[in-house]
Amino acid sequence: MPPKKRSSGTTQNKEVKPSVKSPSPDKKDNAELSIKKHKEKDEDFVGLCMTLQVTDLVCDQAWTFWKSVQKSIEDNPDTQRRMWGVCLYVTSTDMDVASFTLTQMQKAVELNVKQFLSLVRKLDVNMDTISSRVHSVLTHLEKRYDVTLALYQRFEKTCMKIFSADSVKEKEMQHTCWTMFLLAKGRALQMEDDLVIAFQLLLCVLEFFIKRCPAGALHPLYQSSISKAQSPPTRTSRRNQSKAKPRPPEPELDVQLLETLCEENDCNPEEVKNVYKNSFCAFLESMDLSRSQDLPQASELSRQYEEMHLRARDFDGRLFLDGDQTLLGPTSYPSQVAERTPKKNQPEEEAVLIPPQTPIRAAMSSIQQLRLDLTSTGDQPSANLVIYFKNCTVDPTDGVLRRVETLGQMFGQRFCSAAGPRMADTGRQRFTLGVRQYYKVMESMLKSEEKRLSVQNFSKLLNDSTFHTSLLACALQVVMATYGGPGVKTGGYTHATCGNGEPAESDLSFPWILDVFELAAFDFYKVIESFIKAEPSLSKDIVKHLEICEHLIMETLAWRKGSLVFDLLKQAQGEGSAEQPETPATLNQPLQHNHTAADLYLSPVRPGHRLLPPPQCPGTPPTSLGSLSQAPIPQHPRSNSLSLFYKKLYRLTYTRLNMLCSYLLSSNPDLEPFMWTLLQYTLQHQYELMRDRHLDQLIMSAMYAICKVKNVDLRFKTIVTAYKTMPNTNQETFKHVLITEGTELRGPHHDSIIIFYNQVFMQKLKNNIMQYASARPPTLSPIPQIPRSPYKYPSSPLRVPGSNNVYISPLKNPRMSPSIMTPRSRMLVSIGESFGPSNRFQKINQMVNSSDGSLKRSMEQGSAPKPLKRLRFDMDGQDEADGSQAAGESTLIQRLAEMSSTRCRMQEQKMKEDAESGKQ
Repeated sequence: MPPKKRSSGTTQNKEVKPSVKSPSPDKKDNAELSIKKHKEKDEDFVGLCMTLQVTDLVCDQAWTFWKSVQKSIEDNPDTQRRMWGVCLYVTSTDMDVASFTLTQMQKAVELNVKQFLSLVRKLDVNMDTISSRVHSVLTHLEKRYDVTLALYQRFEKTCMKIFSADSVKEKEMQHTCWTMFLLAKGRALQMEDDLVIAFQLLLCVLEFFIKRCPAGALHPLYQSSISKAQSPPTRTSRRNQSKAKPRPPEPELDVQLLETLCEENDCNPEEVKNVYKNSFCAFLESMDLSRSQDLPQASELSRQYEEMHLRARDFDGRLFLDGDQTLLGPTSYPSQVAERTPKKNQPEEEAVLIPPQTPIRAAMSSIQQLRLDLTSTGDQPSANLVIYFKNCTVDPTDGVLRRVETLGQMFGQRFCSAAGPRMADTGRQRFTLGVRQYYKVMESMLKSEEKRLSVQNFSKLLNDSTFHTSLLACALQVVMATYGGPGVKTGGYTHATCGNGEPAESDLSFPWILDVFELAAFDFYKVIESFIKAEPSLSKDIVKHLEICEHLIMETLAWRKGSLVFDLLKQAQGEGSAEQPETPATLNQPLQHNHTAADLYLSPVRPGHRLLPPPQCPGTPPTSLGSLSQAPIPQHPRSNSLSLFYKKLYRLTYTRLNMLCSYLLSSNPDLEPFMWTLLQYTLQHQYELMRDRHLDQLIMSAMYAICKVKNVDLRFKTIVTAYKTMPNTNQETFKHVLITEGTELRGPHHDSIIIFYNQVFMQKLKNNIMQYASARPPTLSPIPQIPRSPYKYPSSPLRVPGSNNVYISPLKNPRMSPSIMTPRSRMLVSIGESFGPSNRFQKINQMVNSSDGSLKRSMEQGSAPKPLKRLRFDMDGQDEADGSQAAGESTLIQRLAEMSSTRCRMQEQKMKEDAESGKQ
């Protein structure tokens, strides 16, 4: 039996130290640990509890927790002690009585952050082993750690470019600077884990320190960047200043210096100035440093950060400075390992340098590219858009401008609520970028529609408020994903919470924008495909992000109570088979992607609310989109939006089912068609089961049901274990399933996937499920044709057909050399730019024309061993083999050996470089 769920809590408590007392709601619980009460426990475990100063109650609960998972843990003394520490942390977090920080626990059991997170995942052996609250706390912890690690790595590199000396004094200054940044990040930023804003704040802190440093300690670039009016006086003059005479206020910002920092770090100066003015200045004022010419006292900064750290009970960010193993263990340097990947060192290619794509570099490059793409676009409708607006039967100009203003106010309020009131200017900047993207894509869409329909009157579409709101929301989502990283809340925004159980308003990931604009997910879905087609400059990452957003809508967001989808399905069901969302017979046909925004937004929104003209005779000129409202004959047309939605839904469903079956039922491939048929029937005829639920809940239930009636042993524990390894999944999907809807007296009841199957799924589909146990099971539904991806990536490298490893891509930015586009490229050539020796073209021709991998290898340094061997994967991570299964096992073993060998060489190369850098 799985262990019982423990009470939830948070980690926001103070650490027990002589100078800092740890508050607790119950003083009795804070009593010292009594050794007599724990004689039945392992002495070393009790000793660890005493070291971490936990209470008797925490000790008991953590020991019970340990015993419940002990059988699934490797029997190793070192692993056991580390697991004890993890159990104590998880239990204390659940009970809200933590008496130690994460760092203290790590040091007690010799564990770094990544190892700690990995062990927690190993502990989650049952569906309720790790509570949702602990999972939320650890998710935020991991993100904060990754952000802080990336910032520290950039801080180290930037300091090397700024400070000329490497003396003890300069090191102390860097320590003080980093500590001040950590303190400012914790106090001035409401969203500490926002990488871009935190990096902009780091540049502000560096500006503060640079202009107070002696000129001799700086490299020439930064010596010349400091404005003369900002040059600091000598320490003697500061020390002898008269206290009676008030010191004139120091200018808030050395603009020239900050612009140099921004230019060197590919950061937008205006955005950094906003962070300086609105957040950093307020922090300086709170520290009484706004008018001081002196550097802050290191001891005072450290003392104040210590207090903040004890309250947060998080990892101690100062330990990055010391190379402490709790933060910088061997498994916690993924980006630095990538940066140190050995490059080819052929003499003729020494000039081709491939800079590493660190998290900050990737973020700054994406933002820079977005701004570059929108340089020629204004925040008002362009002349071409104005012409389109004037050609409409009803001019939409006023409505468009008023709507943008209204939605801008809504966006600004919610952005400030999430990021903090001092982030108002930052919110306005991002909204302005979104508006520019909105106008740019709208113009591109209208040009395409004009070419397709040979009309210029788009009155019906351009006066549709839902279309405009959806288009602007999509444009803003592109901007938010560019700045915040292409992430989504896979659990949806219903259950997203912070560590203390409050709504995670600070999480700006999708679908936050839908909540801001009060926009239905189904309406947002309609614009995604057209948006991607209309904006060819979108990066591959952003296109994939929008595709994930589309999947999340189909999986759960479009099935929320009150969704338009249910209205359209009821209408389709009531009007006969001709109105079915998708005919099963068409599933094995290719999915056509020729729908436009007009097709989807002009299909009916509510039953009978919209009218379409009668079918036109051959040769009749196409009806303009502006005249649709004047159709004389009312009828209920087939909903294009619902039809396309179900086509994509079916294909997504089968893809996810196929992935799980490949994990779990490779020896029973005949079961998959039965599972798919049951799922297709459920989505078509029992779609009410999707209300306020997740598609994956039906998939897991269908798998279990078919295996049950076919006498195949497959348990839910096994299913969810495999499910957690799939991309874009969340444990809330199988831990928090709707069982019964809420009433006026009480809210909805949720429980695990097992309870859902027994009480809801099986009860609803029992008769249908039992048919699969008979000798004559239901007719199998056709297997959908699964395209590789419905979206192309026009701005991303594409593999040349028939080639081994040659890619081509458009050069979007003439000022950006293609040599920095991807660090994994073998060779790069830009037409119109200097390429180097002519024999490189011959080598590329040889590679393209050859199907023998040996010729490609001969392009390298003869028979000399390469520092690293690149595995043969294409850009989507799919194997380039022809799919043959004859030597599958040997091929797998060979690839595993290659991966192991590559990893060893990377580690050896890293150790050599570390040794060389140490000598230097």
